[in-house]
Amino acid sequence: MKTSVSTGRKAREDALYVINKEREALAALANALPDELDEAIDCILHTTGRLVIAGIGKSGHVGRKLAATFSATGTPSFFVHAAEAGHGDLGMITADDTILILSNSGASPELRPVLDHAHALGVAVIGIASRLDSPLMRESKIPLLLPNVPEACPEGIAPTTSTTMMIAIGDALAIAVMRARGVSRNLLVLLHPGGAIGFGNLPVESLLRDAGPPPLVRKNSSMRDVVLEISSGRKGLAGVTDENGSLLGVISDGDVRRSLDRFLIARAEEVMTRNPKTVSAHTRISEALRIMLDNEITAIFVMKEGEPGRPLGVLNIHDLGRPA
Repeated sequence: MKTSVSTGRKAREDALYVINKEREALAALANALPDELDEAIDCILHTTGRLVIAGIGKSGHVGRKLAATFSATGTPSFFVHAAEAGHGDLGMITADDTILILSNSGASPELRPVLDHAHALGVAVIGIASRLDSPLMRESKIPLLLPNVPEACPEGIAPTTSTTMMIAIGDALAIAVMRARGVSRNLLVLLHPGGAIGFGNLPVESLLRDAGPPPLVRKNSSMRDVVLEISSGRKGLAGVTDENGSLLGVISDGDVRRSLDRFLIARAEEVMTRNPKTVSAHTRISEALRIMLDNEITAIFVMKEGEPGRPLGVLNIHDLGRPA
């Protein structure tokens, strides 16, 4: 069914209202960040076991997301559904763990078994809620109070601003702990081997494994030989080397077109672009792509590690695109 112009305009206004309300909630959180945040970071940082995150309803969905974020940033973590906890999943929690419990009201009855089990084990509880007088906040070793702002839902029922603030303070904890641990980019790469992130962090030499030799000509080669090499290499350019095989410059399709008036007499070194942009074999794919985009080039030579003048291969911008 087609939406009328007036209905579409009203729907857009409603959507913008929600976004503005959630933005206001985040501003309120930033202006009233709990003093106990430092204590929570230190507690997570010194946990010898894992960070267990528990919740129910929409808070539970946020908890699943935060467990994934903590794990992805160097803090072993998993989610326990508060309702399932009372049916045996409490056995997943050990005395070496720390528990982070999420609940806007702080009064959900499903949280009681988790709190009781935490106290029995002597496990530290970090509570996140918007009511300081709630059971969760009263029984948490470290209570993190959220601003008590209205939900963006016009009926005040569907969790919206509250869950946005939970995600924000959870992300803040995860990244603060990550930085305190000194988690390196190399570790993050090891934790994200899949998808576009994993692909972008591979070294460019991984794209050369099945490639043939790079398209290269000597500096005194004729332009006819240059064109043949560009065509056979299928990368849109050829490298120009000296007698020792070191890269002196590159000749692109555009360079060939611009040299047509002297095509029959020119030699490769007269047409080439000197000091071309190159990358080492260990350069990450994402960094190589950035270099190409910044310099508005469509192909780049990969140089042998430890021998910056020695071409190992050549990649064009399509080679560096995201995997399917």
